[in-house]
Amino acid sequence: MAQAASARIDGEAIFAALRSEILSGVHGPGTPMREITLAERFGVSRTPVREALSRLQQERLLERVARGLQVPQVDPAQVIQVYDMRILLEEEAAGQAARSRQFTDLMRLEALLERDRKLPDPDDHTRITTNLEFHAAVWECAHNPVLTDLLERLSTHLIHAPRSTLSVEHRWTDALDEHEALIGAIDRQDVSTARRVARDHMETARRIRLKLLREGALEQPLRPYTR
Repeated sequence: MAQAASARIDGEAIFAALRSEILSGVHGPGTPMREITLAERFGVSRTPVREALSRLQQERLLERVARGLQVPQVDPAQVIQVYDMRILLEEEAAGQAARSRQFTDLMRLEALLERDRKLPDPDDHTRITTNLEFHAAVWECAHNPVLTDLLERLSTHLIHAPRSTLSVEHRWTDALDEHEALIGAIDRQDVSTARRVARDHMETARRIRLKLLREGALEQPLRPYTR
């Protein structure tokens, strides 16, 4: 019984560690996840590793291919669909946050923005991680667990993109200014402005992502024409 409990704890810890690494971009698209390698890394048997990998696959953070499991490749059509849905849900979350926010919610949002402004030229990985943390804090301001769950699930589909939109030109600075405007609207409980700022913020991200996807498509080698 003790051994089984230990295996469950190990599986949970492995799942949490790998999930965090995938979501923050540590493992890029196409990275294989092999039981033996991970078992050696975590110092456990393959059983808890298999359990963790199965859960990651259920969350669509891993996909099965001929050689096993790997971090999913980018599906451009799905990425744009996710942005379309996130625009709607982020707008709704911002509006609900403006209505339901509490003092402690505002303190957290302001602290996160201050932290992000002080980061000295953050790398792509840091921008992804801190931006997701800020957005998650906005969702929490809405005090709507169902909405938060939907947004968390959607956000997992965007981590497979090879580059953050926040690393394009001056987008990082602009995004922080938009975060500040969103905090101000939530603080004033200005629902309409909060919704507009959130929508514009995500629509800009969608436009940049579409541009990156087009550039990526141009970089793909042409297949030889055969009759």
